[in-house]
Amino acid sequence: MTKHKPSKELVEQCQLSAAVLSPIISVGSQTNPSSTEHFLIGQERAKQALAFGLGVKSTGYNIYVMGEHATGRFTLINDYIKNEFRRTPEVFDWCYLNNFENEREPSVLKLSAGQSKALVNDFTGLVDEVLATFPSAYENPGYQRRKAAIARHYEQKYDHAIDQVEAQALSKNVALIEDGSTISFSPIVDGKPVSDTDFTSYPDEVRKEYYALIDALEDSLTEALLELPGWQRESSEKLKKLKKEVTEQAIRPLIKELQHKYADNLQVQRYISALKPHLIDTVIEHLGASAKDDKQDEYDHREVFIETYVPNVLVASKVEASVPLIYEANPSYQNLFGKIEYTSVQGSVYTSYRMITAGALHKANGGYLVVDADKLLANVQVWDSLKLALKFGNIRLDIPQHEPGMVNSITLSPEPIELDVKLILLGSRNLYYALQDYDHEFPELCRVLVDFDDEIPLSPETQNQFIQRVKREVQKLKIDDIDDAALVALLTYSLRTAEHQQKLSAKFAEIIELLHEAAYFCEQNELQAITENVVQKALHAKKYRTGRVSSQFLQDMQEGHVIISTSGQACGTLNGLTVLDIGDTSFGTPARITATVYAGSNGIVDIEREVELGQSIHSKGVMLLSGYLGNKYAQSFPLTLSANIALEQSYGYIDGDSASLAELIALISALTDLPVQQGLAVTGSINQLGEVQAVGGVNEKIEGFFELCATRGLTGEQGVIIPRSNCVNLVLNKTVIAAVEAKSFHIYSVENVDQAIELLMGKTAGKLNSQGRYPKNSVHSLAVQRLHTIANVVNGGEAE
Repeated sequence: MTKHKPSKELVEQCQLSAAVLSPIISVGSQTNPSSTEHFLIGQERAKQALAFGLGVKSTGYNIYVMGEHATGRFTLINDYIKNEFRRTPEVFDWCYLNNFENEREPSVLKLSAGQSKALVNDFTGLVDEVLATFPSAYENPGYQRRKAAIARHYEQKYDHAIDQVEAQALSKNVALIEDGSTISFSPIVDGKPVSDTDFTSYPDEVRKEYYALIDALEDSLTEALLELPGWQRESSEKLKKLKKEVTEQAIRPLIKELQHKYADNLQVQRYISALKPHLIDTVIEHLGASAKDDKQDEYDHREVFIETYVPNVLVASKVEASVPLIYEANPSYQNLFGKIEYTSVQGSVYTSYRMITAGALHKANGGYLVVDADKLLANVQVWDSLKLALKFGNIRLDIPQHEPGMVNSITLSPEPIELDVKLILLGSRNLYYALQDYDHEFPELCRVLVDFDDEIPLSPETQNQFIQRVKREVQKLKIDDIDDAALVALLTYSLRTAEHQQKLSAKFAEIIELLHEAAYFCEQNELQAITENVVQKALHAKKYRTGRVSSQFLQDMQEGHVIISTSGQACGTLNGLTVLDIGDTSFGTPARITATVYAGSNGIVDIEREVELGQSIHSKGVMLLSGYLGNKYAQSFPLTLSANIALEQSYGYIDGDSASLAELIALISALTDLPVQQGLAVTGSINQLGEVQAVGGVNEKIEGFFELCATRGLTGEQGVIIPRSNCVNLVLNKTVIAAVEAKSFHIYSVENVDQAIELLMGKTAGKLNSQGRYPKNSVHSLAVQRLHTIANVVNGGEAE
């Protein structure tokens, strides 16, 4: 087989030098990291949008912060609000009070910041003073005299009625006998009442006579005591009225003190007015008995009064506190709107206004509530309730559903609380556009979009911000310093993460993660500063921890289980470059692409698609090959062929069109029987016009093929072919750059298919002349001839 070599001019045109494979970064002296207390790297568009959204006070101007995780979304919100922005509305304390008219509907009390604590202390003090006053207030001599007079008046009426009946009985020689609460009659014989035993020995006639007398006397007694229940009620009412008067007299100065203190608060005045008669009744009910020495009984009484009269503070703010900024990580209904707790009392479920707890909306009232949009929308009912709260400006605590076992329980319907909050949703782009399409209320609810970039343009300003942010993190790790070479390594890592020589990754969390890992190695080696060597050691350690799968792939290629050639030539076979994402690791690996061509009219068959392993974008890339072949070769005859293309030894799903350039060249090689260099791997997407387009993961792809070639031994003829438009994405490791500089490994960039063909086949691709033909023996000329032959065979035309 003849070995072809591309022209020297083409090689020089396409070959990349070491100078363009990695960005050049210089770190000079920077300002002290403490000079800027809070900032976010770049994101100017997001900063301006956030300032606008926070500044607009109109209804509906809530904010949707769009971007990926770890891009500093919450950092910007938190720092901006705390250091640069203050809302004008005053922050309040919120309490729930017992509604004595309907205890199932507790009332809301709104207070200025810091007043709730004093209010609770005052009402707790009222309870303690009441307990100290009663029941000792009922031991007052004046009260005791009046109480005794009421009892005496009742006893006099009772005694008078008994005396009349007793006189009637004595007139008939019958004695009236009182034994406790029992009244009975007995005959008098010889001046003495007769006992029941003796009475049985009397003759029947005598006994019958006495029985008749006693029956008549009992009727008289019943008639005389007919009004006894009324006397008892009258006495009880007088005693109750007396207790109420005494209780009111004792409580009045305690209540007056509170009324005077809160004279300027109409809501508290109304509560005190409603509390007064209820408190009197409670005192009489619980403290009306004589004082006892039972401490547990005193504690129980205090709990009753506390749970009935002391306000339940939902939100207590400090007087000088800044506006609240609340991030709710788990936006369930209870966590957002609060909940009503229950307890069991003697087997029954019980709740009260004191068992209402605050949610994130209560805590953020007057300020800002930050929620992850995807977590919020996981429960549609919570989302709908939140929209209603924002629309009508109040927090209504409705129980979404009863817990198991609580079906017949009595619950509360608390009075709604005024709501003034700015909602800030953190979410992805896809979720934002989905909400725009499917929730017609969402555009009216979130009118401000804060769009976070995934990448930040590299400039002196952003580089300085990056370095200061790194130094601040180093200080937090209690490490003395970080040298310039280490800073360059971190900047390079950020550029590599962004896959761009002039853009930093917005995911600074990954830099922080790397710094923490480098700090570990500093501690292990007893170093006081982070150096480039420490950063590289942390990177290598992370690669090793997550690199079992990539190492297994490399080992399989070395052992021949996966067939990949890195030298020689072959027809219809080419090394494509792929990237595998497994868990939190991503690595590049070559994949063998094969193509076969034969007479037929089936067209180009993508084997991956036929077996349902090829995803839509990959299938699109293969279908574009037909467009290229037809446009390039079949202008004067119908494009007729049968061809199969496959990624060999691939057993998982495949997506992306980055293999379309390699698949096309493998197809042309099979069509023309021209061999392809196996030491060159290819990545790139093409369009129907043969232009090579940029692809992703170019660094991992190059390094993956380089690692395989390096383990087998670099020959100086191995390398990769990438799209020219991907040059700006090259941020390769130092090992690959050194190999390119030593010309033991090569990286070529191409703009079109023809350049790739000539590099891989070492033969002129060919250009159409004025007569519409390709030069003889050029690659395209051979392809046209083969296609024309197949068309004649299939369509019954002239033989070649």
